Amino acid sequence: MLLLDPRRLVFLDETGCHTSMTRTHGRAPRGERVVGYVPRNRGTGTTVLGALALDGIRALMTIEGATTGDVFEAFVEHMLVPKLNPGDIVVMDNVGAHKPEHILERIRAAGAHVLFLPPYSPDLNPIELLWNKLKELLKSMEARTLQALDDAIARAMDLITCEDIDGWFRHCGYKI
Repeated sequence: MLLLDPRRLVFLDETGCHTSMTRTHGRAPRGERVVGYVPRNRGTGTTVLGALALDGIRALMTIEGATTGDVFEAFVEHMLVPKLNPGDIVVMDNVGAHKPEHILERIRAAGAHVLFLPPYSPDLNPIELLWNKLKELLKSMEARTLQALDDAIARAMDLITCEDIDGWFRHCGYKI
């Protein structure tokens, strides 16, 4: 996979966020304690589905709760496929929900190819690094309602730079 043209790769993945995300470490002047509040419950969950390419974030969708096969299919059909170019290679992890033939056919109908990552290989997937940065930004924003979390996700995604994306691809071993 590392021999493929990275400009053609589109990485697809999802991650979970919740309204109790907060930083767990801090700094204070010498001799003083850091004071902060950490919610006791995990809060309401939100799933973020995304597609990352070297030219930027191609598609992004948030939903309340967990991803289902129907949600994934809707994401592919309405968000991802319109943004694909002929010759793109959609790279996904090896999850059963990503493998229904009718979903793969929609991607192929757009002129793109499908490639599955080997099991247990997040180190080959730059979108995992996007999710890491997203979650760190969300922790500092401390969104406590679903609307605030959606707004925070949008603000955090605006902070993702081309330099970030280039670095994530390089970190995963892709030659740019």
